Amino acid sequence: MEFEKTTPSSRLKSMLNVDFKRLVLSPITYIMAGACLVIPILMLVMTQMMDGMVSVDPQTGMETVMKGFESAFQALSQTTEASKTMDMSITGMCNINMIYFIMAVFVCVFISSEFRSGYAKNLFTNRAKKTEYVVSKTIVCTLTCMAYVLIFFIGILIGGKIAGLPFDLMGASVMQAIMCLITKVALCMVFVPIFIVACVFAKQRTWLSIIMSLCIGMLFFTMIPIISPLDTNILNLIMSIVGGGGIAIGLGAVSNLILKKTNII
Repeated sequence: MEFEKTTPSSRLKSMLNVDFKRLVLSPITYIMAGACLVIPILMLVMTQMMDGMVSVDPQTGMETVMKGFESAFQALSQTTEASKTMDMSITGMCNINMIYFIMAVFVCVFISSEFRSGYAKNLFTNRAKKTEYVVSKTIVCTLTCMAYVLIFFIGILIGGKIAGLPFDLMGASVMQAIMCLITKVALCMVFVPIFIVACVFAKQRTWLSIIMSLCIGMLFFTMIPIISPLDTNILNLIMSIVGGGGIAIGLGAVSNLILKKTNII
């Protein structure tokens, strides 16, 4: 009687099959996808409805005029010149960059449920080693989050149409806008490994992994508009892809080390 010899590639393939099946069957996958589609629609419609509304500070009597989006593509990103001003208005903050916080919730819930149920321990015993586990989670979660970025962009197009906003590129070219979207997608390779590190550190404590992920994400939030402006150039695109790949490999090694040095439970 001969037993089939397992190799790292076969274990990784098996782990990927398991993770993709879990992804399809997990409610959180569809909840986050729905949020990515609905949020930009509500954001663009609501801000357009409030455009021009005046609020008065009762203490100082100062009036503030609510300013809506001038173009639907402002919800994708600002131009390089606009991002330098660190715009903290609603239109400056409410854009596709919020999706990286949605990603944090998805990754944390998706991974921590395995530690909470004891499923991860069973995987390490019977199916995969910790290295294959981290690689598989990085691939599956990154691809899913990339799809979320595209869904969010579809929501921007739908929301802009419903709100009656123009699709003006505000000085950027069509190619630059496309590279901007690709850069947003590539940045998933930076954020997802960060969230996975938080997950393998917190393990079954979902609340802790989410808090850690959101806090780290906030540190990088102001850098996203600079890295991926609406008028993105080829250098930004290359840096995001190459840098994202390097960070994914480096943080993947960190996650693997954490799993090896800490208890699974």
